[in-house]
Amino acid sequence: MTLRKRSVLIAGHPTSVTLEEPFWETLKDMAVARGLSINALVEEIDGNRDGNLSSALRVAALLWVKGRVPA
Repeated sequence: MTLRKRSVLIAGHPTSVTLEEPFWETLKDMAVARGLSINALVEEIDGNRDGNLSSALRVAALLWVKGRVPA
């Protein structure tokens, strides 16, 4: 599976996150469903995480697909 590195802004600071393409696609779907940009969604997830940002993004995407996180 192909990894894709994206640059996002968190609290105004650029950072890069590497995730598999299906996770980026799911995060985009989440953001669209909630009327947010990818940056805003990532910043929200970042503010509620314990541990690694990439892992937190993967878990958030998985929970959303499983219907455990509101759109």
